[in-house]
Amino acid sequence: MPQHAQNTRVCRDCDGFPTVAITTGTRHADGTRATLRVTCPTCKGTGDTAPASVLARAGR
Repeated sequence: MPQHAQNTRVCRDCDGFPTVAITTGTRHADGTRATLRVTCPTCKGTGDTAPASVLARAGR
């Protein structure tokens, strides 16, 4: 019988790559590039979306 993979909820804004390094174009004294680490604001760096129960809370 075929095994089915679980459906993972991947963030639609970052496509599962929640943290990226962006080069600034400048270099440090040792020759390495200066980079900025940027985290996806939608998923807060997790790479996946929250379960529906967390997203929608109805009632009091």
